[in-house]
Amino acid sequence: MSTPSIHNLDHLGLVAGMCRELRIADIIDAVIPKHGEHAVTHGQTLVAMLINGLGFHSGTLHMFSEFFANKPTERLIGPGIEARHLTDDVLGRCLDSLYEVGVCELYQVIAEQVVGRLGLGESDLHLDITSFHVDGRYAGDEEDDVKRLRLVKGYSRDHRPELNQVVLEMMCENQAGIPVFMQALNGNSNDQKSFAEVSRLHLKSLKAAQNSNYLVGDAALYTEESIQALHEQGQHFVTRVPMTLKDAREAVCTLQSQELKDFGDGYSGQWLTSEYAGVQQRWLLVRSEQATAREEQTVLRRIEKDRQADDKALKRFFKQRFACEADARQALEVFSSSLKVSVLSSPQLVTYDVFARPGRPKKDESPIRQEYGFTSERQDNEAILAQRHAQAGVFILATNDMDGDMTMASLLAIYKQQQRVERGFRFLKSPDFLTSALFLKKPERIEALLMVMTCTLMIYAALEHRIRQELRSQNQTFPDMKNKPTQTPTARWVFIKFMGIHELILPDGPPMITGTKDCANTVIQILGETYEQIYS
Repeated sequence: MSTPSIHNLDHLGLVAGMCRELRIADIIDAVIPKHGEHAVTHGQTLVAMLINGLGFHSGTLHMFSEFFANKPTERLIGPGIEARHLTDDVLGRCLDSLYEVGVCELYQVIAEQVVGRLGLGESDLHLDITSFHVDGRYAGDEEDDVKRLRLVKGYSRDHRPELNQVVLEMMCENQAGIPVFMQALNGNSNDQKSFAEVSRLHLKSLKAAQNSNYLVGDAALYTEESIQALHEQGQHFVTRVPMTLKDAREAVCTLQSQELKDFGDGYSGQWLTSEYAGVQQRWLLVRSEQATAREEQTVLRRIEKDRQADDKALKRFFKQRFACEADARQALEVFSSSLKVSVLSSPQLVTYDVFARPGRPKKDESPIRQEYGFTSERQDNEAILAQRHAQAGVFILATNDMDGDMTMASLLAIYKQQQRVERGFRFLKSPDFLTSALFLKKPERIEALLMVMTCTLMIYAALEHRIRQELRSQNQTFPDMKNKPTQTPTARWVFIKFMGIHELILPDGPPMITGTKDCANTVIQILGETYEQIYS
């Protein structure tokens, strides 16, 4: 007589249910059919990786089989699937197959169907980029292969510049935070060039972009090439203007506080017009009270640092000698314009006698020539200091939507939704998610893994959206962290409340689900039949 067995189900049934609802395995198996006698299809393997990724166990992919050793694999993945089937070889074959069909193109196919099944209509798209560091040495890093992902040193947003990097570019819609586009890039990719390529080559073929109101990005999107490409495609954009542009600096430098109009929540602004890159657009110059207070200390530190730099420059300049008064005055003019936060107080011309030999001149020795220099005291440039304080908390947003109905508040609200894609990157970099560094030994598999990671974010965002949507539509609530009812719980908090749910298998009976709580039952019921079957 066999002994009872217990498998940990927890929140993984929700992940498996969403994969079935969105038909992830069916999409993959239709594109990459199974070959050979393997028990697990590529679609089922991908679902297993998504369940593993959302297991929040801090394990790496080489522990794939161990993760499923105490999980109800048939209930989660499919009939006949056991933990022993989910080997490293199965995982590797799946990653290789995903790479061969093209991860960027395949992900677009998945994303389009997911957005459609979730009923997400017109939205804004948010574009951003991040890097992951990669451990280990890679054969072929230096090969001249334009198709292969190059794992090389680049700018590290994880502050690990000593390690090779790989870059993930991602575009999310703003209703549920679903990534609708992903692309793996070389470790030394430039943000501005990558954004320009997306604007020029990928946006026109992206179905989500055709249904979008605005493409939103940070200052890296605001380049001549990107702006012109978006304009030619009739795509409205909202982006931050980089302060490296001369027009942007001048706009901020000439800012007059009395010209700003308050539009609520501590923000005030002023509309400007621009034709940067030959595209007619509106700029919104914004001042944030919160950002101003936050940046004031930074401004003071930079002013003090610049004072010290000016003092050192002054000492060097006052040691210089010039052959004639005209040269001295010309040098003074050039030097004065180079000071950062200072002005010279009544500079005095000083003449110096130069003798034929160094040292103390003899009693009746005459100088062979005279040289000129200056002496002066340093004073703060009050106009510059006032300007710097005035610029604290100020930034510029740009849009080519010339409709006069757009308000300052609505433009800012559109841009602030950029936090969605940034939250997605923070999710992918969480130490609880798969792994914060990538350990696979083939660049091709790392590229495929980046697609898997993006799919994991997709499932997480879709679950959170569906739970919130159904709680509102069915007038139900879920307890928050303070045990108060809410209709907007995070998926992570829902996952935590599902901990302790198990599948119990007795020798003489069917499998049983134990450990469910009232709040978990609420979520299972509102999500529908697919989830009820998994948790029954």
